Amino acid sequence: MLMSLNPWGESQIDDYDRVCKEFGIEEIDEEITGKMKDNRFFRRRIIFGHRDFGNILKAVDAGKPWAVMSGIKPSGAFHLGTFTTASEIVELQKMGGKAYYCIADIESWQDNGIPYEESASTAIDNLADILAVGLDPERAYIWRQSQEPTVKSTPYFVSKGVTNNMLRAIYGEHQFGLYLSALVQVADILLPQLREYPMPTVVPVGIDQDPHIRLTRDLTRKYYQKKHGFFLPGATYHRLLEGLDGSDKMSKRNPNSYFTFEENEKTIKRKLQNALTGGRDTLQEQRDKGGRPAMCMIHKLLTYHFLQDDKKLMEIYEECKAGNLLCGECKKFAIDTVLSYVRDHGTRKKKLLPTARKILDLDE
Repeated sequence: MLMSLNPWGESQIDDYDRVCKEFGIEEIDEEITGKMKDNRFFRRRIIFGHRDFGNILKAVDAGKPWAVMSGIKPSGAFHLGTFTTASEIVELQKMGGKAYYCIADIESWQDNGIPYEESASTAIDNLADILAVGLDPERAYIWRQSQEPTVKSTPYFVSKGVTNNMLRAIYGEHQFGLYLSALVQVADILLPQLREYPMPTVVPVGIDQDPHIRLTRDLTRKYYQKKHGFFLPGATYHRLLEGLDGSDKMSKRNPNSYFTFEENEKTIKRKLQNALTGGRDTLQEQRDKGGRPAMCMIHKLLTYHFLQDDKKLMEIYEECKAGNLLCGECKKFAIDTVLSYVRDHGTRKKKLLPTARKILDLDE
């Protein structure tokens, strides 16, 4: 199958080992896994690759400053896909890094046609969501692309080293506005070092966002590394979570493939009840052959987000494989667990909406 990475559309990933080799991504080795054992995304092998994450670990060991940078495109409600990256930035911030969090309203305009004034309310909502996940605003710098002067001016500087052929080689053929928004993201990723001083920076992303990382590293080498001592921005890459219904990817065009945290409990419950499982065709066959948790979206949701207890997660996995745990019982547990989390998240978020509005300096 063709291997392609498209940050603005469908990405085709058939083999994560192959994608590491093809795009020069380092695999997560046992040393990193051992040092990151308190982070479930590393411990559970959800994060499969990285670029220069060793610089972060060296900074941690030496007690030197470092940053974790990420963001969200304010084009809709907080959902399972954005939940993964939000959770990763929170976990990395807990290790001692300063968080830089971008509201990508320029990209939202270019990719989705949403005007800044319209995306502003969504930005408040999205920011309250990540604060509810656990982002500490006292150890974070948060900005809207359209309102950050350095982010808007840097693309003019770095674009001197960019050609149409270079952008097509990295991204493929797209409308030029998306290329411009990619240069804005270069500024976002470099902002910790542009705003403060050279320091290791890690950007947790899904593998489909790697083109932005490669472009930023290329331009950092050209303009900032030798002259200003900048570190090449690093990254961690997580496996993309497939659609709940078994489709290749969660997509707004397919509402049954995901749920947002704003949906009512009845709708979320229905989507989880209809989610793809690793169950066999009959109860007797499942008891005889066992289930297939590796392909089950219910088990993947518990693994990525909703079950913190490793022992319980492994117990579910083993009992399913042995044919002792049937899908109905497992789904009931998962639905109760997910709905409990979403309910608690909503309560936390409601209290944090005024904080999000204040941070973004947006009136009622």
